[in-house]
Amino acid sequence: MDAANEEILRQVFGDSSDGEDLELGDGSDPSHCWEPIKEIKGLWLCRDFLPPQRQSSLLSTIQNEGWFTQASHNQAMRFGDLPSWAAELSHSIRKVVLASDFVLEPIVLGSTDNVNQNACSFPSDLFCREPLFDQLILNSYQPGEGICAHIDLMRFEDGIAILSLESSCVMHFSPVDGTSRGFVMDGEKDPPMAKIPVYLTQGSLIFMSGESRYLWKHEINRMPGFQKWEGEELNQKRRISITLRKLCQVE
Repeated sequence: MDAANEEILRQVFGDSSDGEDLELGDGSDPSHCWEPIKEIKGLWLCRDFLPPQRQSSLLSTIQNEGWFTQASHNQAMRFGDLPSWAAELSHSIRKVVLASDFVLEPIVLGSTDNVNQNACSFPSDLFCREPLFDQLILNSYQPGEGICAHIDLMRFEDGIAILSLESSCVMHFSPVDGTSRGFVMDGEKDPPMAKIPVYLTQGSLIFMSGESRYLWKHEINRMPGFQKWEGEELNQKRRISITLRKLCQVE
């Protein structure tokens, strides 16, 4: 790694004791608290994944690298080798997850350990893959701009991470079949289900796997009246999102 890239990583992720493993955190930092979204299996939120100073450094790096050179350019992609800061971000996600108390070890046949396979946990095999991510999308959303309800393309593997920068927002999730998926209310099975709101603060990271990745659509509607949290309208500014995914291997 050349000196310029090392300096970028130092500014974004902080100093390292050995100059190689630039730490964002080791899971023991109380700010790195993973919150399972109880209504949606496989959806996790880390509200303070990246602290304010490192958010600013990362934004400066993105600007200096010219990802959004013109006002009309609001999306940029990279496939294969990721820029050094994105590779380090990927490394930090893996490290913080594996240091958490929510990693489900593989089930061993005949074993009485980990018998609750429905527990809300990260799939450990996913975080053993190399690389963890090999595709990057940077999006720049101006106030009022969002993204319609969708499931990410099947060309990508399970496990998608999204980092939010600059402006907080509410992301809504809805099941693909539009129902409550098995609940019975007033004698009617599978009634329409309300969208599940998730509040994404600056520097927060969400991780989708399993059901949340394949069976739930996600969207951000930033038109007036839709961005509310606890009854208050959010003050919208430009929002930068960084999405990390892994392409499926072609046999």
